[in-house]
Amino acid sequence: MDNAEIAVILREQRSFFKSGATLDISYRLENLRKLRSLILLHEKDIVEALRKDFHKPPLETIGTETRMVLSELNHVIRRLRRWSRKKSVKTPLLHFPARSYIVAQPYGQVLIMSPWNFPFLLSMIPVIGALAAGNCVILKTSRKASNAKEVIALILGQLPENLISLVSGDNTTSDFLLEHKFDYIFFTGSTEVGRKVMKKAAENLVPVTLELGGKSPCVVASDAKLGVAAKRIAWGKFINAGQTCIAPDYLLADSKIKDRFLELLVKEIKSFYGENPEKSNDYCRIINSAKTARLESFMKNGQIVSGGQVDADACYVAPTIIADISPDDAVMSEEIFGPVLPVISFNDFNEVYEIIDRNPKPLAAYIFTGNRRLAKEFLEKTQSGTAAINDTVMQIASSALPFGGIGPSGIGRYHGKKSFETFSNMKSVLHKSDLFEPDIKYPPYTNIKEKLIKLMMR
Repeated sequence: MDNAEIAVILREQRSFFKSGATLDISYRLENLRKLRSLILLHEKDIVEALRKDFHKPPLETIGTETRMVLSELNHVIRRLRRWSRKKSVKTPLLHFPARSYIVAQPYGQVLIMSPWNFPFLLSMIPVIGALAAGNCVILKTSRKASNAKEVIALILGQLPENLISLVSGDNTTSDFLLEHKFDYIFFTGSTEVGRKVMKKAAENLVPVTLELGGKSPCVVASDAKLGVAAKRIAWGKFINAGQTCIAPDYLLADSKIKDRFLELLVKEIKSFYGENPEKSNDYCRIINSAKTARLESFMKNGQIVSGGQVDADACYVAPTIIADISPDDAVMSEEIFGPVLPVISFNDFNEVYEIIDRNPKPLAAYIFTGNRRLAKEFLEKTQSGTAAINDTVMQIASSALPFGGIGPSGIGRYHGKKSFETFSNMKSVLHKSDLFEPDIKYPPYTNIKEKLIKLMMR
């Protein structure tokens, strides 16, 4: 698709939005229901596409991609009419006679740029919010997950083209799109690219949501239920071969239980994937050889407790645990985004907070403890976009929990009602009666008016 074709799509879509068709809630629901039916119809195609793209197990695709999208769709469809109603709010006495309310208005033409690691989920969830809010959507997907892109194109191609269009192409296509003055931009990806998107958006004063990443810490306190913690951490870290923006990026284990915990962690990895994960049908591959080589470079420091095997040609990196890591090692300098888990031991929680504070604010933070006071302290002393106590990753799987980062890990929130609000201009309206007009605010100003103003504006 060349830039001239994209320009035509952009013009026609803009005209379609101006027609007012998307303001009709019934029209929005019709297309959301159709999208739901299309996903169910093509669910096997999605599973097969992700299997081809990076050996993703069918259950992972169903559990972390298609069914999460369907759950979000059901949540939105059931509630959209209620969310779309104007919301009356209190009117100050000074405004009498008047009423105040908030109305949700679509922004217009929205650009959604999605990543490769969860190509269906991270395309569809923001698309659902944008369509529910009444916008028209240009979706730019990643070329790295090419098979997933084809299935997404097949599904969206059966919705009105002027409502939503998938645009394909390389980085020059992204650059061309970012020159266009969209009404809203939603980007999911790396912090580096996020900066470029925000810079381009700023030139046109376009509002943005950035869903980025970071080094999400995972802490295991001495009082944690180690068996449960090992299972939940191993799953959260190695699902999708660690290519998850909220995967535990590094582990901080109390020195009193570290050795025992690592034994349990290794045991869980073998339980999940067998003695040789490369032969397992339940373990993903890295998206390409360049990312594979990058992950191998992180294995030069510390002591490999488990894994460490790499096959660059097959884009395979074994589930790897590395102990005796220092906060200054290379593996701690950037987000890992793969199945390599560095482990640092600590003696008290002052060390924990110091290590976490060395890195930018992450997308997630995790702690395993049975001590409620400690869990509360951890939430207060760490800053992250999301958090979980005694679990990992699962906070993303709730339409009731707004999802997003903080600072370098992202700007804005979405999921469920928050997606609808993110893609809506929540317009504040003051509706003043014209039946009569008190003269308290008008000159000439008098002492009695001053006293009344003070009384009414307490």
